[in-house]
Amino acid sequence: MKYVHPRYPRITIDPEVCTGQPSIRGMRFPVTSLLAYLSSGMTYEELLTEFPFLERDDILEALSFSSERLHESFFPLQKAA
Repeated sequence: MKYVHPRYPRITIDPEVCTGQPSIRGMRFPVTSLLAYLSSGMTYEELLTEFPFLERDDILEALSFSSERLHESFFPLQKAA
């Protein structure tokens, strides 16, 4: 069964796809992979060329979704030396 976020319809979660990780439009392309490519320095244009099934709105929505998820998370921190 596929689930979709009401604010982020391009982000889906399906236990049968990528072991239930948030993915782009039900495809086997996890949001974490998209973020990893961007953080390695890949541009939007390079991503769209390398993965022609992606759309610019997929990238923008994945970034928004990830940003919101970080706001909901708690990160244990320790005092820096």
